[in-house]
Amino acid sequence: MYPISLMSAAGQQLADSMGVPDAAIGAVLGYGVVFFGLVLLMCVVIIMGKVMTGSRAKKAPEAEAASPAPAAGASPAAELPAAPGSAGEVKLYDVPDKDAAMIMAIVADKMGKPLNELRFKSIKEVK
Repeated sequence: MYPISLMSAAGQQLADSMGVPDAAIGAVLGYGVVFFGLVLLMCVVIIMGKVMTGSRAKKAPEAEAASPAPAAGASPAAELPAAPGSAGEVKLYDVPDKDAAMIMAIVADKMGKPLNELRFKSIKEVK
Protein backbone atom coordinates (compact mmCIF):
# COMPACT_ATOMS: atom_id res chain seq x y z
CA MET A 1 0.00 0.00 0.00
CA TYR A 2 1.16 3.50 -0.78
CA PRO A 3 0.88 6.10 2.00
CA ILE A 4 -1.42 8.98 1.09
CA SER A 5 0.36 12.32 1.24
CA LEU A 6 -1.51 15.61 1.14
CA MET A 7 1.64 17.63 0.44
CA SER A 8 3.40 17.97 -2.89
CA ALA A 9 7.03 16.96 -3.27
CA ALA A 10 8.20 20.60 -2.96
CA GLY A 11 6.07 21.11 0.13
CA GLN A 12 7.48 17.93 1.65
CA GLN A 13 11.06 19.11 1.08
CA LEU A 14 10.25 22.50 2.65
CA ALA A 15 8.69 20.86 5.69
CA ASP A 16 11.69 18.55 6.09
CA SER A 17 14.20 21.40 5.84
CA MET A 18 12.28 23.82 8.11
CA GLY A 19 13.49 23.82 11.68
CA VAL A 20 11.83 25.03 14.85
CA PRO A 21 13.25 28.59 14.63
CA ASP A 22 12.03 28.97 11.04
CA ALA A 23 8.58 27.67 11.99
CA ALA A 24 8.45 30.05 14.98
CA ILE A 25 9.32 33.02 12.77
CA GLY A 26 6.63 32.01 10.29
CA ALA A 27 4.06 31.66 13.07
CA VAL A 28 4.94 35.04 14.59
CA LEU A 29 4.72 36.75 11.20
CA GLY A 30 1.35 35.09 10.56
CA TYR A 31 0.01 36.21 13.94
CA GLY A 32 1.36 39.71 13.30
CA VAL A 33 -0.49 39.99 10.00
CA VAL A 34 -3.76 38.83 11.59
CA PHE A 35 -3.49 41.24 14.54
CA PHE A 36 -2.54 44.12 12.24
CA GLY A 37 -5.71 43.43 10.25
CA LEU A 38 -7.79 43.35 13.43
CA VAL A 39 -6.34 46.66 14.66
CA LEU A 40 -6.98 48.22 11.27
CA LEU A 41 -10.58 47.00 11.33
CA MET A 42 -11.02 48.34 14.89
CA CYS A 43 -9.76 51.77 13.78
CA VAL A 44 -12.23 51.83 10.88
CA VAL A 45 -15.13 50.97 13.22
CA ILE A 46 -14.13 53.67 15.74
CA ILE A 47 -13.83 56.30 13.01
CA MET A 48 -17.23 55.36 11.58
CA GLY A 49 -18.76 55.58 15.07
CA LYS A 50 -17.36 59.06 15.58
CA VAL A 51 -18.63 60.17 12.17
CA MET A 52 -22.12 58.86 12.94
CA THR A 53 -22.34 60.47 16.40
CA GLY A 54 -21.00 63.72 14.96
CA SER A 55 -23.66 63.81 12.29
CA ARG A 56 -26.34 62.95 14.86
CA ALA A 57 -25.15 65.80 17.10
CA LYS A 58 -25.43 68.24 14.20
CA LYS A 59 -29.01 67.18 13.47
CA ALA A 60 -30.18 67.58 17.11
CA PRO A 61 -29.87 71.41 17.28
CA GLU A 62 -31.60 71.72 13.92
CA ALA A 63 -34.50 69.62 15.20
CA GLU A 64 -34.76 71.71 18.37
CA ALA A 65 -34.79 74.92 16.34
CA ALA A 66 -37.49 73.57 14.05
CA SER A 67 -39.83 72.51 16.88
CA PRO A 68 -42.32 75.19 17.89
CA ALA A 69 -42.03 76.79 21.32
CA PRO A 70 -44.72 75.77 23.85
CA ALA A 71 -47.72 78.07 23.99
CA ALA A 72 -47.99 80.50 26.89
CA GLY A 73 -51.34 78.98 27.89
CA ALA A 74 -49.95 75.42 28.15
CA SER A 75 -50.58 73.57 31.37
CA PRO A 76 -47.76 73.87 33.94
CA ALA A 77 -48.00 70.15 34.73
CA ALA A 78 -46.74 69.28 31.26
CA GLU A 79 -43.65 71.45 31.72
CA LEU A 80 -42.62 70.09 35.12
CA PRO A 81 -39.93 67.41 35.17
CA ALA A 82 -40.81 63.92 36.37
CA ALA A 83 -40.35 63.14 40.05
CA PRO A 84 -37.07 61.46 41.06
CA GLY A 85 -37.33 57.71 40.63
CA SER A 86 -40.38 57.84 38.38
CA ALA A 87 -40.45 56.01 35.07
CA GLY A 88 -42.56 58.44 33.06
CA GLU A 89 -46.28 58.89 32.57
CA VAL A 90 -49.04 56.29 32.59
CA LYS A 91 -51.98 56.52 30.21
CA LEU A 92 -55.22 55.64 31.98
CA TYR A 93 -58.20 54.46 29.94
CA ASP A 94 -61.47 54.61 31.92
CA VAL A 95 -59.65 53.86 35.19
CA PRO A 96 -59.74 56.19 38.22
CA ASP A 97 -56.39 57.33 39.66
CA LYS A 98 -57.04 55.48 42.94
CA ASP A 99 -57.66 52.16 41.15
CA ALA A 100 -54.57 52.63 38.94
CA ALA A 101 -52.40 53.27 42.00
CA MET A 102 -53.79 50.16 43.66
CA ILE A 103 -53.13 48.03 40.57
CA MET A 104 -49.54 49.30 40.31
CA ALA A 105 -48.93 48.59 44.01
CA ILE A 106 -50.32 45.04 43.70
CA VAL A 107 -48.17 44.30 40.63
CA ALA A 108 -45.05 45.64 42.37
CA ASP A 109 -45.80 43.53 45.48
CA LYS A 110 -46.41 40.33 43.49
CA MET A 111 -43.21 40.84 41.49
CA GLY A 112 -41.21 41.65 44.61
CA LYS A 113 -39.75 44.83 43.10
CA PRO A 114 -39.94 48.45 44.22
CA LEU A 115 -42.52 50.52 42.40
CA ASN A 116 -39.91 52.95 41.05
CA GLU A 117 -38.14 50.10 39.18
CA LEU A 118 -41.28 49.20 37.21
CA ARG A 119 -42.60 51.07 34.20
CA PHE A 120 -46.29 51.12 33.42
CA LYS A 121 -47.20 52.42 29.98
CA SER A 122 -50.99 52.26 30.19
CA ILE A 123 -53.76 50.82 32.32
CA LYS A 124 -57.08 49.96 30.72
CA GLU A 125 -60.16 48.30 32.15
CA VAL A 126 -61.19 45.22 30.21
CA LYS A 127 -64.97 45.12 29.86
